[in-house]
Amino acid sequence: MAEEQKPEDMDSETQQENESEEPETEEEVSVEEEPSELDRELEVFQDLQRLRADFANYKNRVERDRATERQASVAEVIRAFLPALDDIDRAESHGDLVEGSAMAAVALKLRQAAEKFSLESFGEKGEKFDPSLHDALVQNPSAEVSEPTIADVIERGYRIGDREIRPAKVAVFVPTED
Repeated sequence: MAEEQKPEDMDSETQQENESEEPETEEEVSVEEEPSELDRELEVFQDLQRLRADFANYKNRVERDRATERQASVAEVIRAFLPALDDIDRAESHGDLVEGSAMAAVALKLRQAAEKFSLESFGEKGEKFDPSLHDALVQNPSAEVSEPTIADVIERGYRIGDREIRPAKVAVFVPTED
């Protein structure tokens, strides 16, 4: 076996080369690697957190859009049935819907279907006139009112929740000018 050379025996150049190639100590190497490894792990963790938050936001946005689209679709279908509901209201106000008749049963089923989708009617005789909710088709001066008031409902207004489907078409009493 070859004898090991002692550091004193090595020439000074070889010793300097070996010292420059070897790390100073093991502790310093591990301390230097740990922060960079921890930094990478922290960066990956933060990326995962961002991805998770992005996915949660995407999921919420899709659900919100889906609900909005559903409500818009329901509103369009209901809007198509409003003329039939208007005809039923007119027939009922004229006494043409006799209790127990086939037409009365159809009217009841249509109204129940509308209630299922939370369809609400508005615009009643005697209410205060609100231009954001009512379309005034006729204005009649009256000394009996101090503010514009609904005199007659020509077509009811409808809404689903906060969304207006159709404004009420009304005749309005307006105060007379003295």
